[in-house]
Amino acid sequence: MELRRGGVGNQAAGRRMDGDCRDGGCGSKDAGSEDYENLPTSASVSTHMTAGAMAGILEHSIMYPVDSVKTRMQSLNPDPKARYTSIYGALKRIMHTEGFWRPLRGLNVMMMGAGPAHAMYFACYENMKRTLNDVFSHQGNSHLANGVAGSMATLLHDAVMNPAEVVKQRLQMYNSQHRSAFSCIRTVWRTEGLGAFYRSYTTQLTMNIPFQSIHFITYEFLQEQVNPRRDYNPQSHIISGGLAGALAAAATTPLDVCKTLLNTQENMALSLANVSGRLSGMANAFRTVYQLNGLAGYFKGIQARVIYQMPSTAISWSVYEFFKYILTKRQLENRTLY
Repeated sequence: MELRRGGVGNQAAGRRMDGDCRDGGCGSKDAGSEDYENLPTSASVSTHMTAGAMAGILEHSIMYPVDSVKTRMQSLNPDPKARYTSIYGALKRIMHTEGFWRPLRGLNVMMMGAGPAHAMYFACYENMKRTLNDVFSHQGNSHLANGVAGSMATLLHDAVMNPAEVVKQRLQMYNSQHRSAFSCIRTVWRTEGLGAFYRSYTTQLTMNIPFQSIHFITYEFLQEQVNPRRDYNPQSHIISGGLAGALAAAATTPLDVCKTLLNTQENMALSLANVSGRLSGMANAFRTVYQLNGLAGYFKGIQARVIYQMPSTAISWSVYEFFKYILTKRQLENRTLY
């Protein structure tokens, strides 16, 4: 699938995002040497934020039912009625026994968090990537720069998303006492305090920093292989995004299991592990998982996690690159007109 930009004032402005026409160099190779993936002179911060917000909302909305199943499959001591062997079987049983809309409970709070979180995430990544690439590699793309930029973007992303994750996962659990996001927020605030919304923040960062480093490095590497000119190429964004997400998800599943335990404070599991009060801290979460399920416990729900992350990152990158392309194209057209 190839999209071409037409009517922008010159033939050279094709599908590739070639920057603007400053210094009268529209037709020269140098003026067009700035490729699509490194667009800061053409794509504004607001463009990155808008494209990122759209990517985050669509990604989490489309994949939310699978995310609900993943949360339940990571339960260390699930109710006999909530033991699942496959994603399809789980969704079918949940809709049949708990209602058609049950897999979507908590979607509203996730969308409210995903928009601003992904807006800051992509804007930070793009600008940090450009800055660090100039420092680490004056001749092009640096995988170290991409990994560091992804890690820095994660700090902002998780600061916004962590409270939404806490509420979302408690609503997703089987036989949850909460019937709405508002009631969950109110109950957690009253009984556990503000700190409960960030109890898993360090674990989230410990998981997401390596996840995003692997994710971004793999994505940029695959883009170099399948799309070396860095054109706007939807297929390459989908393939690179999906494979990068799958690899990063599989590698960080143990940390995700611990994060889920800290977020949900699963009562039966904590009772079996003789944990009194609230479980906190990544080290304690790791010990509890091993105590209850051994090494296999660290990989509970890995199939659901990979199946969730692979299309999620494919959707996220393809939507993000699409909106970045469209918004930047409009900005260039306006510059040409005026």
